[in-house]
Amino acid sequence: MSPESPDPLGLPADAFRVDPHAAYARLRADAPVCAVPGPMGSTLWLVTRYEDVRALLVDPRMSKDPSNAPEWAKTMAGDDGPMGRNMLNSDPPDHTRQRRLVSTAFNHRRIEGLRPRVEEVTAGLVDAMAARAARGAAVDLIEEFAHPLPMIVICELLGIPEADRHAFAGWTRMLLASPATTEGIESRRRGNVEMGAFLSDLIATKATTVDPALPHDAQPDLLSALLLPDRGEQLSRPELLGMLKLLLVAGHETTVNHIGNAVVALLAHPEQLALLRSRPDLLPAATEELLRYEGALERLPARFTTADVEVAGTVIPRGSAVNLVVSSANRDGTVIADPDRLDIDRPAGRHFAWGHGVHFCLGMPLARIESQTAFGTLLDRFGSIELACPPEQLEWRVGGPHIMRGLAALPLWLREERPAARPAA
Repeated sequence: MSPESPDPLGLPADAFRVDPHAAYARLRADAPVCAVPGPMGSTLWLVTRYEDVRALLVDPRMSKDPSNAPEWAKTMAGDDGPMGRNMLNSDPPDHTRQRRLVSTAFNHRRIEGLRPRVEEVTAGLVDAMAARAARGAAVDLIEEFAHPLPMIVICELLGIPEADRHAFAGWTRMLLASPATTEGIESRRRGNVEMGAFLSDLIATKATTVDPALPHDAQPDLLSALLLPDRGEQLSRPELLGMLKLLLVAGHETTVNHIGNAVVALLAHPEQLALLRSRPDLLPAATEELLRYEGALERLPARFTTADVEVAGTVIPRGSAVNLVVSSANRDGTVIADPDRLDIDRPAGRHFAWGHGVHFCLGMPLARIESQTAFGTLLDRFGSIELACPPEQLEWRVGGPHIMRGLAALPLWLREERPAARPAA
């Protein structure tokens, strides 16, 4: 399909936001590699089949470096883009160096050390929701639980003072605004400037308090650890600023969407919800299946072709921007049996929610701790969870454009299940 062809998805924007899966199924069948209109009058190439997505995720001709982007995309990437310079928009060997430095600070010991705090924050938020529910009020799971949980955790991890955390949700939404409109472009610019100014000041302050005698693991927060050299190397200030933006946005917004999307999926499949209640040992597998079925990511951020690349008989020209549609690949029936069925007992591991290849999600262990703790605590505390509005009234939002997909709000009726009183001895 040529770049001049009309948008092949064939659905009104609102209908596509509610359920993109039927449209992507048509693309997998009829146009697995196709060009669609992109931001600022540009062209984006979509790749929708599992094996094609997997192959391109390890293809060295698919670059993340903004210097290889078409001109329109260069204005939204690199040092001046919403995320700044970071390992997500770099290629080896620069990516390898940055990832090693971040991995030294953001290691298994530090992540596992967060588990008790994740459990504590989760319990406190659930207590607050239970109190509201006991008064007969509906709760908004997004505002009251899914949003604050990862925000508290990531801000504490980075050492951001509590009084300053309220601004990050707004900045994150600004950075994820669609660049398809002048308003969206301005929103991204303002979010970049405002978050960047705050984080630059925070870096400068933390740099004066880092104790070089302490190892990375013993630093009081991740930002302090990232300021500590490793084998004589450290991130440059632009790289560190970009990395903080990436950790804040990726470490927050994806988890918000995952929790909301997963709860809606379970409510739409009560037999799966009942199975998970009766089999809490399935929680790890259920988390992975819910990511596959209705993950937070619709498409991965654009990659840029450094040569002509032939995929499924179609040539994507050099210098093109390509979106790998992971939500489509995760439902490819040629690889995944009965892909449109939610099955929390399905063998895990056949999805791209964490990416694949050198850009595999570094924050995956923390996201798993947060998600599994969230689902386990909700199901343990509330014996009844019901939608407080008809499903068709739920508002789906996308950001990026079409990078992330999640709910604007999720109103629920929650009821605690109290054990029956035991007879007196």
